[in-house]
Amino acid sequence: MFVITRTLTGTALAGFTIIVMPLGEAGGRWTEPIGSLLTFFLSLAPALGPEMEWLDVGHRTVAGVLSGTFWTVGVMLLALVGYLIRDWRWLLLAVTLPCAPGILSLWWVPESARWLLTQGRVEEAHRYLLRCARLNGRPVGEDGLSQEALNKVAAQERVVQRPSYLDLFRTPRLRHISLCCMVVWFGVNFSYYGLSLDISGLGLNVYQTQLLFGAVELPSKLLVYLLVCHAGRRLTQAGTLLGTALALGISLLVTSEMGAWSTALAVIGKGFSEAAFTTAYLFTSELYPTVLRQTGMGLTSLVGRLGGSLAPLAALLDGIWLSLPKLAYGGIVLLAACTALLLPETRQAQLPETIQDVERSAPSRLQEEEMPMKQVQD
Repeated sequence: MFVITRTLTGTALAGFTIIVMPLGEAGGRWTEPIGSLLTFFLSLAPALGPEMEWLDVGHRTVAGVLSGTFWTVGVMLLALVGYLIRDWRWLLLAVTLPCAPGILSLWWVPESARWLLTQGRVEEAHRYLLRCARLNGRPVGEDGLSQEALNKVAAQERVVQRPSYLDLFRTPRLRHISLCCMVVWFGVNFSYYGLSLDISGLGLNVYQTQLLFGAVELPSKLLVYLLVCHAGRRLTQAGTLLGTALALGISLLVTSEMGAWSTALAVIGKGFSEAAFTTAYLFTSELYPTVLRQTGMGLTSLVGRLGGSLAPLAALLDGIWLSLPKLAYGGIVLLAACTALLLPETRQAQLPETIQDVERSAPSRLQEEEMPMKQVQD
């Protein structure tokens, strides 16, 4: 029964992440509160919120970090609820019931207008766009957002074959992005869950550890917001992964007698790992085009879950050599940090809509410092 319920929970949480998270490039205030509410409720039942295709360039970072913050609040509350409710059946019920408001709030999440256009549902996309403009205090007339113009866009999309998972690897640039993202997500999940499970030697019980690891995620979210705004997504992703690797590497030099240092390094490593996780969601959803965004997020999430599944097995390597688990975690996350540097930068770039948008944006060198897909016009 545990295996069945765990499988259903994982399916629901993974589906929520890859379906709702990419929603958000024009709506701003419309979807952000709903996404945050969803994130808060679902984080209580160990699960992030709708933010990509209905948000403009200036609000994507704020919304993504805000959703992650509500996840962190849920993680911290889980420690309190678990401490107060010791019976596992009542605990399971307590952390599952709040999901009901989250599921109901899905009915207020708008469908992606870009996706609707690619499916030929022009009238529905037109209605969402007009409503979005009205709610954001920017009403437009029929001439400013005519259905005829949307019909032309939809007609162009209908002649294009519906994309599949194979399209993630069919063209050179998308293949490059997909392979790099798979490595990054594997490293992020492998190190995140490895650090979360390695609580030995901290001198804390499971409730204190849960609360501590949740609390350290709050400054990590602030760090991510500042870094992605000023340094960009790519350097933030690589930097947070490198910080995780350094924390793991330094912890190898700390002896068992240095308990305070061991705890501090574990907390620092967990903070950097959470920052890398938050950045990965934001960064990856901006790399893929609209027609493949959920497909790409699904693939990378699948590879990431594989890394999370292997993390507990790596902890068993301490039977061979006590430091081998941390070496494994640190080595994989260091590889992921180097791989992240090969991805294009998406700061201040509009989201690509089609595969052709991604391929046309490819510069001669993938390692250039500024690699926006479509720079925002002043």
